[in-house]
Amino acid sequence: MKELNLNPEFSFEIVTGLPYAYWLHKQGELKSVTTSKGMSPFYYFCDNVQEIHTVRSVNNQINGIHTLPNDWIHHNSVAVTGKTYDLLSENEKIEINGVLDYTEWIAPPLKSYYANDQFKLNRPFIVICNRYNIEHGKPPRGYFSIECLYNMFEILTDAGYDVVYKCPRNTEFPIDENESMTLNQGYELQADVQGIGVINDYELVNRFNNVHLLDDIIKEHGLSYNESQLKLFANAAGFISMAGGNGAFCSYFGVTNITYVTTSGELRPGYFDKNSWYKKLSNANVIPIIDPEDQITKRGYHDYDKLYNTIKEEFKGVN
Repeated sequence: MKELNLNPEFSFEIVTGLPYAYWLHKQGELKSVTTSKGMSPFYYFCDNVQEIHTVRSVNNQINGIHTLPNDWIHHNSVAVTGKTYDLLSENEKIEINGVLDYTEWIAPPLKSYYANDQFKLNRPFIVICNRYNIEHGKPPRGYFSIECLYNMFEILTDAGYDVVYKCPRNTEFPIDENESMTLNQGYELQADVQGIGVINDYELVNRFNNVHLLDDIIKEHGLSYNESQLKLFANAAGFISMAGGNGAFCSYFGVTNITYVTTSGELRPGYFDKNSWYKKLSNANVIPIIDPEDQITKRGYHDYDKLYNTIKEEFKGVN
């Protein structure tokens, strides 16, 4: 019987840790899971979950990831090809990017388990998952700006959808080193809007009748943060996410997930192909919008045009 002890970045836990735990459960070999505060709803299938950790770590040598069959999120070249990544040809790298060893890996069916009639809105809804965090020690680069949010809210509500907006304040759950620096340095997503003044993203939400803040929905139902997310996301018609932890989470629910990619290993060619863990989580229709960090820096702004066009194409309107 296996005992797991994990407190990595959220994305690593739900991509490499959670599917391994579920595989062990299906084999009758899972004894217990020790995880971060609030994570037990993800491990609904385990009778012995201990929420011990109050912080996460990006150091995979101490956060439990090194004990898993897949100890890296961006590929498992040795297990799949028998060769280390540096020995692969460029074509072989494209084929392995985003591909894990799936022999001891089964994503739990979060959507079917958490499907409910409680977390529903008046109209079909799209969840927008934003973030505004320091990344790899650098100021925020991967985020939806105030202008971008305004445009997405208009596109979706005009098409007949409600919108649920999520952007954590980094106080809702145990955080890693990057999130801790963001909180300590007081980063806040805001903009000076002509005729209005300086507003943040939460204030922008309040200016739309059919846009809802995730935090308000959680307060209304009185459940924990993660149980509320899981029940709400199970009923979503689609997602628009930042790649990384949010992109992974939104890919668990079997619907379209348009994910905006600016940095990290997800920029590698082939990362979102059919054998990628992104697709394996639930066979969701994951559509990457690639806008590399170095290009954002070079031009001085994010290019959201492809994002807008993809949203209009994928979420044409409520039938």
